[in-house]
Amino acid sequence: MDTLLSSSSSMVVRSPLPPVRTIASPSKVYSAAARFSSTPSVNGFRRNHLQLLRPFTSSSVPKFSVRCGAGVREIKESEFQSTVLESNRPVLVEFVATWCGPCRLISPAMESIAQEYGDKLEVVKIDHDANPQLIEEYKVYGLPTLILFKDGQEVAESRREGAITKAKLKEYVDSLLETISVA
Repeated sequence: MDTLLSSSSSMVVRSPLPPVRTIASPSKVYSAAARFSSTPSVNGFRRNHLQLLRPFTSSSVPKFSVRCGAGVREIKESEFQSTVLESNRPVLVEFVATWCGPCRLISPAMESIAQEYGDKLEVVKIDHDANPQLIEEYKVYGLPTLILFKDGQEVAESRREGAITKAKLKEYVDSLLETISVA
């Protein structure tokens, strides 16, 4: 436990966890754990010193991914034509990235929608970083981005960017399916 001490009795701050800062350099990732060591007081305050930076090992660096379950399939640019544009059913395309927090947040909701609407709709996921030509072609500026395709064309007004709750996602999909069934 770290304690900040002063000559004043009212200035005592305790923290159950040591503060941690991660610093990335082009060649290594470093972690600085602030472990304070006390030295004699100067002007009523004790001086604290930080330990030197130590490198992370590759096994301790967290890796994130946006996984696809049974209902959502991840596709690449080479599969886009056959899976999305030539599909007989409407296809909801989700543009995501592994580093995108909101993408990871809506992933379970997308799985649920894929399973619930499996007979009416196909749901696919496209990785933003691995498919730059599709990102440029469909002008994906924010993540996650949802776009509905029917008969090889983007459905007008179907584009949605950002995180969304499961209830709002269900409303969004219901309104899109209603729109394309009327047209």
